[in-house]
Parts: sequence; C-alpha cells; structure tokens
Amino acid sequence: MAAGAALALASPCCSLGERRFIPAGGTPYQGTDEELLEEIQRASFDFFWNEASARTGQVKDRALAHGGDTRRMSSIAATGFGLTALCIGERRGYRKPAEINDRVRATLKFIANLPHEHGFFYHFIDIETGERWAKCELSSIDTSLLLCGVLTARQHFSDPQIKDLATRIYERVDWPWMLNGGQAFSMGWHPESGFLAARWQHYCELMMIYLLAIGSPTHAVSAETWNAWTRPVVSFQGIDYISGNDPLFTHQYSQAWFDFRHQRDAYANYFENSVKATRAHKLFCLSLHNEFPDYSEDLWGISASDYEKGYTAWGGPPRIGPIDGSIVPCASGGSLPFLFEDSIRVLRTIRGPYREKAWTRYSFVDAFNPLNGWYDPDVLGIDLGITMLMAENHRTQFVWQTFMKNSEAQSAMVKAGFKTVPD
Repeated sequence: MAAGAALALASPCCSLGERRFIPAGGTPYQGTDEELLEEIQRASFDFFWNEASARTGQVKDRALAHGGDTRRMSSIAATGFGLTALCIGERRGYRKPAEINDRVRATLKFIANLPHEHGFFYHFIDIETGERWAKCELSSIDTSLLLCGVLTARQHFSDPQIKDLATRIYERVDWPWMLNGGQAFSMGWHPESGFLAARWQHYCELMMIYLLAIGSPTHAVSAETWNAWTRPVVSFQGIDYISGNDPLFTHQYSQAWFDFRHQRDAYANYFENSVKATRAHKLFCLSLHNEFPDYSEDLWGISASDYEKGYTAWGGPPRIGPIDGSIVPCASGGSLPFLFEDSIRVLRTIRGPYREKAWTRYSFVDAFNPLNGWYDPDVLGIDLGITMLMAENHRTQFVWQTFMKNSEAQSAMVKAGFKTVPD
C-alpha cells in the first residue's frame, strides 16, 4: 500500500468483525491553521470555477476530485454555494475581479430564465441547457440554498445588473404556493403528481426557507409559520439540544448565511444549539471507537455524503445510516465556527498524514475510510461549499456580514421574534 495510507488488519486473536487500526504514517501538516484554511478555500474555489459552465455559471453536483470530469448534472444548491464562493474569491483575489463579476452576471442571467414553477427551481438540471434532469423534484430547500447565494451576490457586487437580476429572482418566488394549504412548507413538487406529501415540519436545515419566505417583499408568508415546525430535544452524554434525527449538516446550512450569533427567538439561541450539536456529534463518534477504532480526537465527523456503496444520510446521535468508520471532511469543515479547535484538528490530520489520497486539487475528497483504504474519487459541490463558507465565517465573518445586509433577512428575523442577547 502507498505510503501515508491507513491499514485495517484482522488479527488472528480478534473476534469476528473486530478491527485493529494502524494510524496513517507520514508528516503532520506543517502550516498554521490560517494557512490550512486558505489552502482549503483556494482549492474549493477552483472547483466552483472549473466545474461550472463558463457560459451558464451552473455548478456540477459532483465532479472527479482530480479534475477531468465530463458529467453534466448541475445542482441548484451547488450553484447557490458557488455564487457565495465567487463572492469570497473576488474578495480574496483568487481571480481577476472583472472575470468573477462576469461569471456572476452570466449565472444570474441564466437563472432568471430557467424553467421554474412559481419561482421555484428543479433540484437538478443540465449544466448547459438548464433542462430538468430526469424527473427530479421542484425543490423548496434547494431553491432556498440557491437564493442565499443570489442574495449574497446582490450585496457584494456593485454591478447594477447583478443587483437587478438577483432581486427579480428572489421576488418572483411565490412562497404561499409552496405551503400548499398547510402551515409548514412542502418539500417539493412534481409536475406529474403535484406536491410531495413530506413537509418541512421539524428542526433541520429548514430555517432558511421560512426566513426567506417571511422576509419576502412580494410574496411573504405569515410570521406565524415560524412556529409551524417542531423543535425536538436530543440528549446525549449530558448535552441537551434541539435536533431532528438528521445528519450534522442540518445544523450548518442555514447558519452559513443567516447570522444567529447573539440572537434568540422564543425557543433557542440556534448558534449555541449548533455548538452543542457539534460537541454531541464528536462525542457520539468517539463512543463508537471500540467498533470503529479510527474514530478519535484526531478523526471524527460523519454527515450526509458518499460512501463505498453510493450516497447516504448518516450520523448521530442517535445513530442513523450504515456507519462503517468513514470520515466525512465537511462534517468538521462545516463546524469550524461552532467548535474550531476540535474541527481544525481533524482537518489538519486529514491534510497531513492522509494527504496523499484524501487531498486533491479541489480540497478534500468527499469521504474516505481509513479502516479499509477506500477514498472517494469524487467531490460534491454542497460539501465543498459548506466547508468553504464556514471557513470564511470563522476567519472574517464575511458571508454572515454580507448576507445580513439584505433588509429582507433583517426584517424576517425581527418578524420571527429574534432579539439580541448579550455574550
């Protein structure tokens, strides 16, 4: 096996299924935390630049980690992360400002003319034609992820056409339509069969949907919808926090744009809730050490991602999905603002001893398993995106500060009952 890889060896004295983990060898990461975050963000930006259509600006759902990908399926959620990545890239000088400005304008022009229903978009589309991919759903959450990127770009760039296009795209969305006569939003719609039965009705990544809808200046929903979803409490090793039975990313996505620091509504301080959820998730991973001995202070983190058999939603607590000892870098990457020292320790470990296979031209592979030597050949746009955005929020708060300049975001939080709380 190549140098730097980890081995999982079956010992003759061990019971069936027991694993003995030999940590990866190789040199630890030598740079500073800031240097590592810069490397991650720069490489992630390259994905959002290279794996998007130069003509339409739409970003691939996934791509080969080493480049050369020819797939054409784009994700509107990845494009939302990509628009925000372009803002970060312009600010950090990753490409010439004029080039980035042109890409953003082209992206918004294409989005403004995409097939839609009441302003909502299909989850997956052809990267060049914009046609609906297969028979995928019109998605309320993926449209919201796209809109967060659209509104970030509106605030960051001074180009009047960018501002006008972004406003038109957001104000076109008919949020009451997606309620489909209920109090909680439907998860989506098919032209063949109508609205999905599933609704956004318990705490998860849904906060952005409700706040974007409450703040809409053209098709708003009542602020009472903020109370339409439940907030179940999970308890793990003495930590109590609001969470559904969902992967860790649900505590990250809305908070990539909406700044919940020092804010609470009638129910919680959601930033501190995500801190607790991240700490509980780390402890959950460590609790599996006897079963998966790679899980340690240096390597932990499971979120919805690829694994050897495809794509899955997994994590805990409570335990969900086919957990097999895999490490998902965006689990710790998306948690940087919540639990920095613990999260950066994992990223330094992956970038150091595991770098030969887990680090690629586009930052970290989507997932890998040190117990059996499996390394994902792909990267995913949404997973690179949450890591890039949360790295920037930890470093400068740029995404939070830019997005929250939108008056609609500010008014939505006021209408939902948020109040500033002291440190």
